[in-house]
Amino acid sequence: MTDEARTLPVTVIGGYLGAGKTTLVNHLLRHANGRRIAVAVNEFGALPIDQDLIVGAEGNVLTLAGGCICCTFGSDLVAGLMDLAARAGTIDHILVEASGVALPGAIAQSLSLVGGLSLDSIAVVADAETVRVRASDAYIADTITRQLADADIVLLNKIDLAPDFASLRDWLVPFAPNADMVPVTHGQVAPEIVFGIGSAFDASAPRSLHNAQGLYSEAFDLSHPVHAAVLATGLAARDLGLVRAKGFVRDAVRGPTLIQVVARRPTLSTAPPTAPVGRLVCIAHGRPIDRRAVAAIISRARGAL
Repeated sequence: MTDEARTLPVTVIGGYLGAGKTTLVNHLLRHANGRRIAVAVNEFGALPIDQDLIVGAEGNVLTLAGGCICCTFGSDLVAGLMDLAARAGTIDHILVEASGVALPGAIAQSLSLVGGLSLDSIAVVADAETVRVRASDAYIADTITRQLADADIVLLNKIDLAPDFASLRDWLVPFAPNADMVPVTHGQVAPEIVFGIGSAFDASAPRSLHNAQGLYSEAFDLSHPVHAAVLATGLAARDLGLVRAKGFVRDAVRGPTLIQVVARRPTLSTAPPTAPVGRLVCIAHGRPIDRRAVAAIISRARGAL
């Protein structure tokens, strides 16, 4: 479990050629919900961003609607990320769209070379119709399986062409043991799965939420101190089935602490002074959240002090 300072979050989007990464990125830009997103791509090539989203262009930067931008980093990813880190006051989240043959884990590791950035998640897009065949192809199987192994979240795109989601999910577990599996059609995923939990911390946010995309959200009050590491580890358990969790808690040793969980990966960091300490929000996809199970984990975290 890592301890990260408050930094600009980065989501690495990986996946093999044709899986639907660019379709996903355009969907996320259209549903940014006020987030100012920076998209970093290896090269513009055939223009990965939909034309109607582009406001202007200068050099290697496209200005997009809603305060978003897209830039190319060519062969120097670290330099490109440094440029984006310098824009931290004008952007809220960075998406790095990896090339189809790149290993997203290697890109994620490069974030440690750039101050002011931190890994939010690795989302790997897999073609639900062809991933099994490709994973057995002697020429590309190694790339496919290594991409899956890096994932925090596997977005099973084109699930309408492979409707037996349960069977595909079970087959994928050994290849992506730390990931949560989310079925997707045409790259249309709930933005909260990729970007994390934001507006759910507003005072007016509902305690429970279920939307048409199969997203479930539950909020919990944490008025008493807890052992933050025990809480985060419990929330990351596979049986609980959470895609994400975020909480600002009082830790008896650490003080105000931010807990974030992406599938099986928990992180802890110091909560900012203005954080709404005492609130935990959990998100699941495709099934309701077991409030009793979460309450039991909170109880264990209180008892561990």
